[in-house]
Amino acid sequence: MENRKKVAFYTLGCKLNFSETSTIARNFQDEGFDRVDFEEVADIYVINTCSVTENADKQFKQIVKKALKHNDKAFVAAVGCYAQLKPEELAAVDGVDLVLGATEKFKITDYINDLSKNDFGEVHSCEIEEADFYVGSYSIGDRTRAFLKVQDGCDYKCTYCTIPLARGISRSDTMENVLKNAGEIAAQNIKEIVLTGVNIGDYGKGEYGNKKHEHTFYELVQNLDQVPGIERLRISSIEPNLLRNETIEFVSQSRTFVPHFHIPLQSGSNTLLKLMKRRYMRELYQERVNKIREVMPDACIGVDVIVGFPGETDELFLETYHFLNDLDISYLHVFTYSERDNTEAASFDGVVPANVRAKRSKMLRALSVKKRRAFYESQLGTMRTVLFEGENKEGYIHGFTENYVKVKTPWDPALVNTLHPIQLTRIDDDGVVRMDFVNALV
Repeated sequence: MENRKKVAFYTLGCKLNFSETSTIARNFQDEGFDRVDFEEVADIYVINTCSVTENADKQFKQIVKKALKHNDKAFVAAVGCYAQLKPEELAAVDGVDLVLGATEKFKITDYINDLSKNDFGEVHSCEIEEADFYVGSYSIGDRTRAFLKVQDGCDYKCTYCTIPLARGISRSDTMENVLKNAGEIAAQNIKEIVLTGVNIGDYGKGEYGNKKHEHTFYELVQNLDQVPGIERLRISSIEPNLLRNETIEFVSQSRTFVPHFHIPLQSGSNTLLKLMKRRYMRELYQERVNKIREVMPDACIGVDVIVGFPGETDELFLETYHFLNDLDISYLHVFTYSERDNTEAASFDGVVPANVRAKRSKMLRALSVKKRRAFYESQLGTMRTVLFEGENKEGYIHGFTENYVKVKTPWDPALVNTLHPIQLTRIDDDGVVRMDFVNALV
């Protein structure tokens, strides 16, 4: 009997990358490969890269070393955003055999003839203008939730961002294919689907290859709500200017969409929002938060914010800090600004020293802890439904309520991927809601 080759994957970055890794993995399995964990010995290691932060770039070399520790003769391939932006740089990393750009990554098995190590990484990377077609993706089997890709690319010109250079123009999956993929996920007994993309609020643009919008994000949400077999649908990051009131109102009455929004702010200073070329001012952001609170008082609202952007004086940083402190939100994702090649902001004046960036980041992370604690405390005494995940973390199993409160209870494998109604009663020292399972079930 022929020995089947083994392939392992490592994903850096966002939910979109996870959905694409899963699709690429299924392509390998269709070609007769067995998928194994990255910590195991494999014949091929595929690393799906990210370019959003400087740290993601630096991690790449360490991951290559890790792969070659498991098997020093393994074939190593790099795909994803960093592979599109700096293919030659990745190809020069010791041990890398193949680098594929934005369009080539979905045809990776076509580029693997034999698994011999190369002296220098082979590069296949198109001009990003050629990344104008859409490849649907979704993740299954990696986590309790599935990530369903509905859109790719971005037409925005934010001055700090490399994503348009790495992923190309905004384009969408067809409504028909999104609904088909959602049905396939539901048939696998997956309880929750997270919608993902680069700019999902722009859904419908580039559908069928047309430049205009064939559908709106609101229509997508309405249609997905009707797919049988889905317990929960969650919207991942969505731009505030594209999150319409009609969508917020629909989610508040929805059968499946949960009361959880993650809305990038990036700065609470209108001066900096203009420098960043964001498409809203902070007043619109405030309106969106107020609207969510009006129709879903218990909703979880997460915020992305960048600290240390060029021109961010102490006064402008404090504008952001006070704006967020006064805003009725639930947690922050704090990003420390890092200069990226080929972005406008890299040449801006007013560079913020690294130690000041670190101090401001620390202040906002502390604010996030305070906000999350206050949100969790506001939920004590309420009845929620928790979906348990699949990992044993130090003797506990964790899960999330529909409004994204993290819950833990002593490890029991029978709870994995199950939904349970509970009452939120107390918060442990680690800031997680503790559930004493026997007393909590209703």
